[in-house]
Amino acid sequence: MSLESCRTKKRQRTAALQDLPTFIALRTSRSVLECGSPLPLWLACAGIMLCCFLASAALPANFASGFDTANRLYEEGKFTEAADVYSKLIQQGAVSPTVYFNLGNAWFKAGQLGRAIAAYREAEQLAPRDPQVRFNLQFVRKKVTGSEISPVPQWDQWLANLTLNEWTGLACAALWILFALLAIREISATARAALRTWCILAGIAVVVSNGFLLASFQTQVQSKSGVVIVPNVVVRYGPLEESHVFYQLRDGSEVRVLDQKRTGQDQAWVQVQDASGRTGWLKKPEIILLEGRT
Repeated sequence: MSLESCRTKKRQRTAALQDLPTFIALRTSRSVLECGSPLPLWLACAGIMLCCFLASAALPANFASGFDTANRLYEEGKFTEAADVYSKLIQQGAVSPTVYFNLGNAWFKAGQLGRAIAAYREAEQLAPRDPQVRFNLQFVRKKVTGSEISPVPQWDQWLANLTLNEWTGLACAALWILFALLAIREISATARAALRTWCILAGIAVVVSNGFLLASFQTQVQSKSGVVIVPNVVVRYGPLEESHVFYQLRDGSEVRVLDQKRTGQDQAWVQVQDASGRTGWLKKPEIILLEGRT
C-alpha cells in the first residue's frame, strides 16, 4: 500500500470521527435530586436535607419502574415511546433535571429538535449549573441555528446561574447577617465603631441581593418563553388565518411569549417575538410554552 493511500485513509477516518456527534447520552440514576454543579456548602446543607425529605414524600410510587421502562425503551432505539414515558412521569410529579435531561435526549434521537430544546431548558431551570445539560442544549441549538450562542439575553443567562430559590437564600442570608451585626452593635458598645463599616457593607449586600432577586423573579417567573416544535411555522401579523404571513420559524426556534388569545373559531394563538425582535402570531399547538420555575 502506498504512502499516499495510507494518508488518504487516515484523513477519511479522521473526518468520520469528526462527524460523530459528541452527545452526552442517557442518565440511568433514579435519584430525583441529581442536579448540576454543586452549591456552596453554606447554602447547600440545609437545602439538601429539606429537598431529600420533600422529594421522598412527593415521589410517585411507580417512578422507579417507569424510569427504568423509559430507559430500556431508549436503549432499544424506541425513542418516541421512551419520550412518552418520561413525559408521563413528569405529569405524575416526578419533576427532576434527570428526567428532563433524558426526555431531551429521547426527543433529540427521535428527530424532534424543538421538543428536545424545551426539555433541556426545563432541566436547566432546575439545575442551572449542570454541565451536561448545558452541553447538550448547546449541541442541539447548534443543529438548529448553526451556532452555540444562546438566543437568551446575556443578563438573563447570568441571572439563570442560580435558581429563584437560591437567589432568595442569598437575599435572606444577607439580611440575617445585617441583623446579626446590628444586634452585636447594640449589645457591645465597644464593637460599634469596629462594626460600622461591616454594617454598611451588609446593608449594601441586602440591597444588591434583593435587586438580583427581583430581577430573577421577573426573568424566571413573569417573563415567558417558548420553543417551536414543528418543522416550519408561519408567523402572521395577527391571530387569524386570514392575516398576512410575516415570517417563518423552524423547529427548535426559541422565542419570547408576549400574549395569548383565543379567536372566534376557537383557535388558540400565541404572540411571540424572535431573536431579531420581530413580533407576530402563531398557533398554540405549534409551540411549547416553558414553565417558570423556582
